[in-house]
Amino acid sequence: MEIYGGHLIVHHIPYVTSERKTELGVFSCPLSISGNKTGAPPDHVMKFSGSQPCDSNGRVITGIVHRNLNESLGNGLMLNLSFSNKPPNGYGNYYEKVTQYAKIISAPAIFLDETLTYKPYKPIVCSNEESVFKYLDTNSSRANIEAINNKLETQRIALVGLGGTGSYILDFVSKTCVQEIHLFDGDYLLNHNAFRSPGAVSLGKLIEKPLKVDYYAELYSEIRRKIVPHGYYVFESNFSELKEMDYVFLCIDNNNIRNQCIDFLTQSNIPFIDVGLGVNVVDHKLIGTVRVTTGTGDKNDHLLRRIPKGDDQENEYSTNIQIADLNAMNAILAVIKWKKLSGIYQDLSEEHHSTYSINVSQLLNEEFES
Repeated sequence: MEIYGGHLIVHHIPYVTSERKTELGVFSCPLSISGNKTGAPPDHVMKFSGSQPCDSNGRVITGIVHRNLNESLGNGLMLNLSFSNKPPNGYGNYYEKVTQYAKIISAPAIFLDETLTYKPYKPIVCSNEESVFKYLDTNSSRANIEAINNKLETQRIALVGLGGTGSYILDFVSKTCVQEIHLFDGDYLLNHNAFRSPGAVSLGKLIEKPLKVDYYAELYSEIRRKIVPHGYYVFESNFSELKEMDYVFLCIDNNNIRNQCIDFLTQSNIPFIDVGLGVNVVDHKLIGTVRVTTGTGDKNDHLLRRIPKGDDQENEYSTNIQIADLNAMNAILAVIKWKKLSGIYQDLSEEHHSTYSINVSQLLNEEFES
């Protein structure tokens, strides 16, 4: 047995093929875990890697037939079938579930070859690969999307700026299996940050006045490893530290530094997503726009006209107005675009610039690849 990607995997399950030959298959089902303990299985279905199990005469065991599959679980395991065998009261634990299916499928094989068993007591070989997560991602396993999410596992991500939008981007990216997350910001965590970032900052932590990168690295180290804090601002003198990154999120409000950094990333062929948020007061109400601009090696001719220049003194956001919902939306749009670029979500438009206008509730996609 092993656990992989939030699934229980049981190897060495003898079964009979339609040619009356004995083979070994593999069971798989998602784990239901609370902390470090398993609960009752969420359903009665069992997935299988192998051909359709048959009785000793080579006839399909029809009582458990459910669906044909073509699912990659990752780690080289392809799931071909799913079975359905539901006891009146369901399965109370995983031992009951695995044992029941093993008995049904293996009995004909053991009848033909009494040396076979589904309990071989072979030693378990431990993998040296350490997950970036500190506990199992059963969310992905329940949705059967581990193989899709694993497209991110080799990526090094940089977040430049950990204000409102940057902190929400970190919140979302921390739940993915990217290899490393690098945080760049030289500012301290202050009261206004607490009102436009995910979670709740304690009063004691605000009194301590930690660097943002140190606070967020410690906070998100509860769920994952390999969050690397860099407690300084990004300037032309240290742009080279971004060269090892696969994607960069730019979440800074200094337009001069923003544009210099974008020039460097473009010349270095490093894909990036730049976010922006502009809010103004009109008739005692807020209006504004959320912006996401993407630059890649294939598409960057739009950047000069889409990236802000200079400083907008009329932008109410510069006063640290508390608008966590807009920060979160800006982060969501940016992360969705990153996942599209990474092959997680389908991208039929391939737009490289989008804006959301609050007062008309309008999302515009522009700057498409030719």
